[in-house]
Amino acid sequence: MSDGHARHRLEDVLVHPVRLSIVAALVRVDEAEFGTVRDAVEVSDSVLSRQVATLVGAGLVSTRKGYVGLRPRTWLKLTSHGRVSYARHLEALREIAGD
Repeated sequence: MSDGHARHRLEDVLVHPVRLSIVAALVRVDEAEFGTVRDAVEVSDSVLSRQVATLVGAGLVSTRKGYVGLRPRTWLKLTSHGRVSYARHLEALREIAGD
């Protein structure tokens, strides 16, 4: 037991199921439009917005704002820190599950 129980290596911000779902959706792409992530995670705009703000604050996700035609859009991207944190979190979950 050199590092203790694997639960101590979980990323606190990713313990929340919606935040984990957002990061899982972003890990597969370079970036994704807000609405695409909202639909993939099956949450409302306001829930996604709050959870993305938490992920941005933790340095796991970055946002980019722009326009498609005249319509404002927001794109989400997993940061390099976010990718490492997600991988470590999954590794700890697998260890806990005995995988």
